[in-house]
Amino acid sequence: MKNKYFTLLCLIGLVVIGCKNDDDLLVNPNIPVPDGEANVSVQDFMYRAMNTWYFWKADVPDLADDRFTSSEEYTSFLESEENPSDFFDELLFSEDRFSRSSDDYKTWTNALSGISKSNGLEFGLVRLNQSDTIFGIVRYIIPNSDASTKAISRGDIFMGVNGTTLNDDNYVDLLFGDADSYTLNMATIENNELMANDIEINLTKNDGLVEDPIFLDKIFEINGKKIGYLVYNSFTDEYDEDLNEVFGRFVAGQVEELVLDLRYNSGGDVNTSRLLSSMIHGLHTDKVFLTQRWNAQWQAFFGEDLVDYFADKTRAGTQLNTLNLSKVYVLATYGSASASELLINCLTPHMEVIHIGDETRGKNEFSLTFVDDLESPTYPYLFLRSREDKINPSNSWALQPLCGRNENADGFSDYTSGLVPDIELQEDLSNYGVLGDQNEPLLARAIQEITSATGKRSFEVQMPTNLISDSKMFSPLGDRMFITNLNE
Repeated sequence: MKNKYFTLLCLIGLVVIGCKNDDDLLVNPNIPVPDGEANVSVQDFMYRAMNTWYFWKADVPDLADDRFTSSEEYTSFLESEENPSDFFDELLFSEDRFSRSSDDYKTWTNALSGISKSNGLEFGLVRLNQSDTIFGIVRYIIPNSDASTKAISRGDIFMGVNGTTLNDDNYVDLLFGDADSYTLNMATIENNELMANDIEINLTKNDGLVEDPIFLDKIFEINGKKIGYLVYNSFTDEYDEDLNEVFGRFVAGQVEELVLDLRYNSGGDVNTSRLLSSMIHGLHTDKVFLTQRWNAQWQAFFGEDLVDYFADKTRAGTQLNTLNLSKVYVLATYGSASASELLINCLTPHMEVIHIGDETRGKNEFSLTFVDDLESPTYPYLFLRSREDKINPSNSWALQPLCGRNENADGFSDYTSGLVPDIELQEDLSNYGVLGDQNEPLLARAIQEITSATGKRSFEVQMPTNLISDSKMFSPLGDRMFITNLNE
């Protein structure tokens, strides 16, 4: 074993482990070499990466190490699906809801870092009753985007694009297709009915739009209580220092209670989840934050439980600012997944976590980003930005398969159906409110809980009635894992 240590950074998990010699890595030597005349290099890469890393490898017969005995048999299998995306899907376990592939690793990895071609409109999609009609509701606008310059804001509703009403068959092409520009046909809800209006909003996607995951932070003083509020929309490690500065302001402002808004946070880097948890609970480097579970081969390879503890410093070595709380209020909904759920689950054994909102997504696995770079100096196929010039230039595909699960300090990770809220409160489509406003329904409910706990109830919050839909649809997921030399 080399005297090296690497940090596994996931948009869902982190541990520090040793790295074995390259010739000890678990790449199956029994996979045949495909016929050189066959056009299957992408499928070959996909198969070898999945055979090496996939969490459910043992449950997919085609991924068995002895599945193929000849080049002809293996080549025929690779040729069974001409479309690489379809081939990748055929390798997935039936219970896998989140593994993904992309034909452009640069766009994919940039998106995981919060950089994308976007018009800056963040929205949810809702089904109209039991029909196939779909409408959108604006959740927030990314600053410095095209949408930020238009007359559109949180809570606005649209039901069509370019004059076509959205439905199950067309919403993907209309909203997420190749067109850089489109026109939204706006609507309103009146008497629980969706009504078109004459308002049109033209939006254009811009390359390289950067989204700061720290959307909003504030300190309220209510009934003598200092309450910190943070809207955090992605666990993006590039902003760890900025996140620590937010908590520096909370500490300086003598914040006593914290409302953490993760309702639109679909995941991110697990090390960032660990850092944020430490900023909330304390710098308890002797307390277990999580334990990772891998497929049988990698678990045996690592040879021990992969345990990670609460942190006291950022990756850059900056001392963490912490509130040292024993209770935190987390706003989380079906839009909250992955590293958001990890934070809730891994804080629960150590402090009181009051979950306000709706059931979360139920993504309790972590993933890695793979590209066609078998000679990666860390582990086979793992994407490293420093090695982009080493990636097979004829293969631009990236894979994001699930590679393991994270357990909390109590050994719990069974929340595939989502984390159930302590206080159920769905967002009301007719009263979305303004993020950061004390009267926004979910924030108001958290404040009510905080103030009533002191014997002072400053206002009442009514449960919303939403008869149109439960809105549990189409929230994108971010999940990745990077392996980086700890000394870099």
